[in-house]
Amino acid sequence: MIPFFILAGVLIVCRILGWAGIEFFAVWQHCLRVAVGAMFLLTASAHWGKRRADLVRIVPPTFPRPDMLVTLTGLAEMAGAIGMLWTPVTKAASVGLSILLVAIFPANVYAARQKLTIEGHEVPRLSVRTALQIFFLAAVIAAGWC
Repeated sequence: MIPFFILAGVLIVCRILGWAGIEFFAVWQHCLRVAVGAMFLLTASAHWGKRRADLVRIVPPTFPRPDMLVTLTGLAEMAGAIGMLWTPVTKAASVGLSILLVAIFPANVYAARQKLTIEGHEVPRLSVRTALQIFFLAAVIAAGWC
């Protein structure tokens, strides 16, 4: 849920800055790009921090080398976050992050069905996680293509 709050909070702060006359933040798409970038930088940080072991554990056992997959998805999240902020590659970043969100969804399903935890907290129910994933996907697409 924290990524959702980061996305929403950064979007609101950016819009307030836009209303305050800071030109870059005057357009909601720019604010959405900043918010998506902030969210993915936050989620990427978990791939190397104290949550890393939990993320490795939620990779379904059918996938090889879960530690490597966690590292690669973290790098992809960082690259996508940076790409959302660099206009020449925003559309490509949007496509990449969209693919990433779809690719990591099996880990969310596995974690929810197995009632796994991240940092001692049970992951959200599958219905909640699915709704969040659809929301994040919509935000990434809107930020990259509008």
